[in-house]
Amino acid sequence: MLRNFVGGEYVDTVDGSTTTLIDPSTAQEVGDAPLSRWPDVDAAMREAERAHETWASTTPAQRQRALLRLADSVEDAAADFVFAECAITGKPVRQVVEDELPQAVDQIRFFAGAARVLDGTASGEYVPGHSSMLHSEPLGVCAQVTPHSHPLVFAAASIAPALAAGNAVVLKPAETTPTTSLLLAEHAASVLPPGTLNVLCGDRDTGRAMVAHEAPRLIALTGSVRSGMEVAGSAASDLKRVHLRLGGKAPAVVFADVDIPDTAARLVRAAFANGGQDCLAATRILAAETVYEELVAEIVTRAQALRTGPPQDVSADYGPLNNLTQFEQVNGYLDRLPDHADVLTTGGRTRETGFFLRPTVIAGVRQDDEVVQNEVFGPVLTVQRFTDVEEALTLANGVRYGRAASVWTADNALAARVSSALSFGSVWINTHGSVVPEMPHNGFRHSGHGTGVSRHGLDDYTRFKHVMTSLMPR
Repeated sequence: MLRNFVGGEYVDTVDGSTTTLIDPSTAQEVGDAPLSRWPDVDAAMREAERAHETWASTTPAQRQRALLRLADSVEDAAADFVFAECAITGKPVRQVVEDELPQAVDQIRFFAGAARVLDGTASGEYVPGHSSMLHSEPLGVCAQVTPHSHPLVFAAASIAPALAAGNAVVLKPAETTPTTSLLLAEHAASVLPPGTLNVLCGDRDTGRAMVAHEAPRLIALTGSVRSGMEVAGSAASDLKRVHLRLGGKAPAVVFADVDIPDTAARLVRAAFANGGQDCLAATRILAAETVYEELVAEIVTRAQALRTGPPQDVSADYGPLNNLTQFEQVNGYLDRLPDHADVLTTGGRTRETGFFLRPTVIAGVRQDDEVVQNEVFGPVLTVQRFTDVEEALTLANGVRYGRAASVWTADNALAARVSSALSFGSVWINTHGSVVPEMPHNGFRHSGHGTGVSRHGLDDYTRFKHVMTSLMPR
């Protein structure tokens, strides 16, 4: 059975409540995790408040060294992290080894360096006889909630900027995937003051208690639009700062001058990687009328060739959906498809056990269909056609989300024009889905607000104080 990590050590919950952990590859029980309630949340927040007094007084150089040691520790224990991540998510081992673990380590190392370039050193005389300085200060305790889609990556990318800025953290991973976040906190305990990073296991009510607690000055959530709205409303009652990284419904706008086989191959990877469980996933293909039929045929052929499988299947392209709730949600979208929708692949369940779904490509959809408008968060891709640039932009922007989009064309001027007109926080040209810690990763509209990633992300975890000194003789 897992335990919370609070104050630099593993601890039990006050009332002993637990929740069952399920292996998504088999749908079988594999253990229990704590179900934290208000007394557990309060204890973690108090530990974080005490730790913050110590951590906030460290220099940027000291924070950098600690985070670099943490990154090295995670990398040295790669086998433990890979095993834990795959066991609870069902992800293929190759995916975690080659992509997700390196991403997590890179995020920590990036913010280790960024810790030493905080704003606040500027000074000047803006009033005669007076000198002004700008100080950067940590906010205090930060409460963070991360999703089940990429547990380790999101845990690392969430805690790194907060710690680099000098804050203490209470992190709640997704109810179904707590293991690597706990392991990360265990490694952090060897380089951080006790209580600087605390991890609470629990459900939505645990998260609600974290938001309601008086200690946090910032709430950072990666999750659904519904959850983001609830968090924002609750946090507003105490004027807490909120950082929301919410859902996506990314369009890929494909013009007639592309290399169709190459573009189709890249789009299939962008759509179905991690079983489509990614807010950046290319979920809507918008293709120019003249290449629509050929492009869709190529996409269908490549999608049909993808294989799902458990972590030990080295040839699997992606694993299962994370949990039964998500599995039923995706199947619900497919069951409710309107009569005019045309499913072009075999789709459906691939195994008798586990939450595996085949890639599903759907044509004939209309802009107001729920499968076009809502985030499905599964291996589901819709395809639509357009006749001109204006129609392409209308379709692309015609959803409430604004997380990511891509443009596919050999015409640089066209790419620049379209990318400028797309209302999404990240826009790729002739690629899709790549994220680097040096660049912001923010959402527009219902995809949330707050950067979190890149040097600009430190601003979310920092408050700025103006200090003015009189230079006049007394």
